[in-house]
Amino acid sequence: MNFDNAHLITAMVTPFDDHHAIDYSRLAQLIEHLLAHHTTGILVGGTTGEGPTLSTTEKLALYQATARIVAGRVPVIANTGSNNTAATIDFTRQVSQIVGIDAALVVVPPYNKPDQAGMIAHFTAIADRGGLPILIYNIPGRVVVKMAVATVAKLAQHPNIIGIKQCTTPAELAAIVDQTPADFYVYTGEDDQTLIAQAYGAQGVISVASHLYGDTMASLQTSLAHGNVATAGQLQRLLSPKMAALFSHPSPAPVKAALNQQGVLVGQPRLPILPLTDQQQTTLLATLNA
Repeated sequence: MNFDNAHLITAMVTPFDDHHAIDYSRLAQLIEHLLAHHTTGILVGGTTGEGPTLSTTEKLALYQATARIVAGRVPVIANTGSNNTAATIDFTRQVSQIVGIDAALVVVPPYNKPDQAGMIAHFTAIADRGGLPILIYNIPGRVVVKMAVATVAKLAQHPNIIGIKQCTTPAELAAIVDQTPADFYVYTGEDDQTLIAQAYGAQGVISVASHLYGDTMASLQTSLAHGNVATAGQLQRLLSPKMAALFSHPSPAPVKAALNQQGVLVGQPRLPILPLTDQQQTTLLATLNA
């Protein structure tokens, strides 16, 4: 499956039960909620999905269940990245055996701080041997080091590296769009860049806010595609404070609180992320409902 129509990808939370185990009934309900509200792709097991607190066994089961529930209706991307190249190759190969997983998201290695040459070697090895198309995840705020635009442009020439989730400045996003092939899928990972990413010619956004505002975000994208810049801008201005509120505390605690409040039950986050306090939730919901 290609990503040509995947303009609004949701970085999906992982639903837990009251004992912090993955709740597959809630997972099915969440996926149907997302698809009913204009999600056109799903990223499973990422940061928002609390991937760092999931065991390998849990990830494989979660990815299998997600692919089975989605059943080919939209592309599914599975997070397989780590700062261990050999381990990432091995895990990506395991995930590649799951029918219905369309691509792997692989993060720039955190903690061990590779240079640009190391990043090129890391991603090339995974793309060569992992068995799945790869999307780069460039998020220096979490991993400390940043993949340079020139490095992205070089890796984009690899036939198995098909896109990027980019979490840096709008200027760097624009440069990546400009310097990569037309069939390289460029996504912003910043909700607040939804409008500007599309204006720059990016494919779309990999979003947290789409859990709650998928319809509005889709309307924004459609308005801009039809040349209605004023409406698109109005919708982005409406959404921006709500998007910021969803990151006012460590993610995914705010979006989980909001989903639970709406009756889309997803449980509480696992440690080291704490659930919102009553006061934090009251403040969050006041902003979201404004």
